[in-house]
Amino acid sequence: MTATFRIQRYNPEKDQKPYFKDYTLEGLDGTVRVLDALHDIKWKLDGTLTFRRSCAHGMCGSDGMRINGRNVLACAILLKDLPTNKPIVIEPLPYLPIIKDLAVDQSDFFKKYEMTKPWLITQSAPPQMERRQSYEDAELLMEPTKCIMCACCTTSCPSLWANENYLGPAALLKGFRFAFDTRDEAPEQHMSALDSPDGVWRCHTIFNCVEACPKEINITWHISQVKKKLVQMEL
Repeated sequence: MTATFRIQRYNPEKDQKPYFKDYTLEGLDGTVRVLDALHDIKWKLDGTLTFRRSCAHGMCGSDGMRINGRNVLACAILLKDLPTNKPIVIEPLPYLPIIKDLAVDQSDFFKKYEMTKPWLITQSAPPQMERRQSYEDAELLMEPTKCIMCACCTTSCPSLWANENYLGPAALLKGFRFAFDTRDEAPEQHMSALDSPDGVWRCHTIFNCVEACPKEINITWHISQVKKKLVQMEL
């Protein structure tokens, strides 16, 4: 298989604006991942190409990028699942500032994540063993704990594109994870961080986040549960 990759390049130290450059690889197998192709391009064709990756197994979230118009993990996309009769277009995740080529600055993304207080808040003395909860209570948290903070969902959200102060789907999902944890002893602190015009109420149920999530988490449903609980708290 021969495939052409049209990659967005941008070096802020010398380029006035982003541009696209084509790279062609031959002898590829359909089971080759886009991340593998990027490695080949960097190692064999152009060592200046910059992108992030770490585990290469869909667990670290480092290689989130835009491939053929969709936010995905490069390590999770096989060439056989993409049309190769035309260039495969690879861009950095939208909205976030570009550091270089496909690497974006996620400082704002993680700052908003920290605003939701993504940790257990306890006031009682630690038990002799672990803080226990029922299977049913743990099951409620099972899906949001799968989030790998890749930013694919947040950068796909039109509400964030329109308002830079919006916390975004990933941060709100983490807020749910701790606000609904029965081992937490201060859920109101988590909920107050989410209860603002730039928090859950900025979500307009567009579902872009659900479509973009590589872990297939129903993020919109979890955000709706936070809204529901906030309304109940106010009654």
